[in-house]
Amino acid sequence: MQVAFKVNGRQVTVDAPPNTFLVHAIREHLHLTGTHVGCDTAQCGACTVHVNGRAVKSCNVLVAQAAGADITTIEGIAEADGTMHPMQAAFKECHGLQCGFCTPGMVMSAIDLCTHHPKSSESEIRELLDGNLCRCTGYQNIVKAVKMGGEAMASGTLVKTTVTA
Repeated sequence: MQVAFKVNGRQVTVDAPPNTFLVHAIREHLHLTGTHVGCDTAQCGACTVHVNGRAVKSCNVLVAQAAGADITTIEGIAEADGTMHPMQAAFKECHGLQCGFCTPGMVMSAIDLCTHHPKSSESEIRELLDGNLCRCTGYQNIVKAVKMGGEAMASGTLVKTTVTA
């Protein structure tokens, strides 16, 4: 079955069986491997992408359901010149990652969270990130990163990152 949609601003057509999940179409057909497969049951959030501007767990969506959609993956949020999205920069600055497996889905969920729930408190951030699991960090630095990234998104400023030599 051929399914046409837009990914990171580029029109694509994927030829895949009808039972193919969006995460597998993104990774295997489009070779955008920043979107991770974690649990295949929509529990961990590692596969989170934006579909028509909303965070969606792509392991729970059939590629056919994405027909005509506008999809953004982690590869599509940085500027063309390589400047990180404010949320990516905040995760780097606050060290909101360790192994990095959950980070793409966490960043995509955090962008959605801050877009639709600006100025969230720490407890609200924790509650709104409930569907994203991290086995390494303990979430302290993730929450700080979401707070910092959300403030930068709201103000339109860049997050200053420290350079280590």
